[in-house]
Amino acid sequence: MIADAIRALREGQFILLYDFDEREGETDFAIRSDAVTPAHVARMRRDGGGLICTAIHPVAARVLGLPFATDLLSRDPSLSRLQGEVPYDRKNRSSFSLWVNHRDTYTGITDRDRALTINAIASHVKKSLNGGGADFFAEFRSPGHVAVLRAADTLLSQRRGQTELSIALATMAGVPPAVTICEMLDDTTGNALDKESARAYARKRDLVFVEGEEVLAAWETYTETGKV
Repeated sequence: MIADAIRALREGQFILLYDFDEREGETDFAIRSDAVTPAHVARMRRDGGGLICTAIHPVAARVLGLPFATDLLSRDPSLSRLQGEVPYDRKNRSSFSLWVNHRDTYTGITDRDRALTINAIASHVKKSLNGGGADFFAEFRSPGHVAVLRAADTLLSQRRGQTELSIALATMAGVPPAVTICEMLDDTTGNALDKESARAYARKRDLVFVEGEEVLAAWETYTETGKV
């Protein structure tokens, strides 16, 4: 299944990525960000319904100067009061960084505008890992409608969220480590879509469904051998 997930990412297809039963217990749409089109954004908001975010590699985040939101909040005594433990991940801080729009967007929220922003984020990630030369802050404005998620510095060794899982998959796939994700919600209950329903959605639409445990096992092999 990992091989199928890697192939799908390389080909710019959606995969469905489930984290862990004992964590969020959520399934996310995941797709390499440089392949995102307005139609992909429409599908995520329609069939997913959660927040559409773009996860990026921690090295890229540092090169581009993208902070953790928690670091920004902690600098102001009043704003720091907003911080608190994440119930499903008490040992780690949130992966949220900045919310941005590309400067060529209008409102920033349309499918076209969000696809443009997401593609541009992926371009900056790729450049940042290949010698730099791009000014992120000249091309984007904030606040915006695309949430950037900054993966933990040590991928999957401590924090094991969708952010880290998706970036580990992109790294193993050899594609630019910028992945756009969106939680799948249940229209009836309003809760996260349960695992079996998400798996059934994947089967019906011929999508790869992969679990965090599978990604973690493959990542451990990859970090030891350089192979999946």
